Amino acid sequence: MGVYSTTPHLLRAARGEVVDRPPVWMMRQAGRYMKAYRDLREKYPSFRDRSEIPDVAIEVSLQPWRAFQPDGVILFSDIVTPLPGLGIDMDIAEGKGPIIHSPLRTQEQIELLHPLEPEAALPFIKTILQALRSEVGDKSTVLGFVGAPWTLAAYAVEGKGSKTYSIIKNMAFSDPTILHQLLAKLADAIAIYARYQIDSGAQVVQMFDSWAGQLSPQDYDTFALPYQQRVFQQVKQTHPDTPLILLVSGSAGVLERMAQSGADIVSVDWAVDMADARARLGKQVKVQGNLDPGVLFGSKEFIRDRIHDTVRKAGNWGHILNLGHGVLPETPEENVAFFFETAKELNLAGVKG
Repeated sequence: MGVYSTTPHLLRAARGEVVDRPPVWMMRQAGRYMKAYRDLREKYPSFRDRSEIPDVAIEVSLQPWRAFQPDGVILFSDIVTPLPGLGIDMDIAEGKGPIIHSPLRTQEQIELLHPLEPEAALPFIKTILQALRSEVGDKSTVLGFVGAPWTLAAYAVEGKGSKTYSIIKNMAFSDPTILHQLLAKLADAIAIYARYQIDSGAQVVQMFDSWAGQLSPQDYDTFALPYQQRVFQQVKQTHPDTPLILLVSGSAGVLERMAQSGADIVSVDWAVDMADARARLGKQVKVQGNLDPGVLFGSKEFIRDRIHDTVRKAGNWGHILNLGHGVLPETPEENVAFFFETAKELNLAGVKG
């Protein structure tokens, strides 16, 4: 057997090989829009249980694989999962997201943080990833999942989700020394965590800087970009062949900056036309995205037209088809199925008109 038959489709595209159709997966593809997930949630109401008990997390991760056969199967997790391993106590409240019980506001708190030891703090991650690799074999690519320093710092400092980010921006703009210490510690921990995921079976790792779009471009350059680079550089030192994806929510204003992060693939949100994103990023940067998740509420003809439009604009190299953000909870499962079916029927020669 040649390399083409044994290397999964998404991994080949992520490495920059020419493929006959863009690989496809969906952010938040495991989750609330699926009845199978909602049924499991009844039995395990705690998100931490669902994501940290290996058998349950494996089942959740595989639900969309069994239903739709996506080209990427992503670890079911949360970006805050490694925080307890640094000494940051947290919980994840249903419908509200992470809660940090003692938000980090002082130098003393930050000095008390310790390096991440994944084998001790997060052994379930290895169990889950190994099982996913075993289950999908070479038929799909297993993706790892980490948060970025700025976004994790925002959770740790704010204590929970925020609409204004006023507490962390207060720290950033009035006492940046403390924040930079926190960001550096988080970057080193995330690099260790990403390496651990790769060693455990992740073939591609996506970093979510969900809140970096809340920064002005000049502040992104100070508080987000250098720490994205710090993570990616450390991972590349030990795992140079593992493709890395960067997602920033609301990233239209910082797209070019994302390309400077060291990521191999920039995940583009739907506020940017894919043709414009390609022009802004340059021909050497691979892209992921970028259908508006709301498109999946449209008719099948509408969904098909938007998929074809996105793929045509992305061109015939270095594109992973995805949504521009997570699939919405009320999305009809049959439309998700149609999204995957349509994507898999594509031929790049055919949509390149």
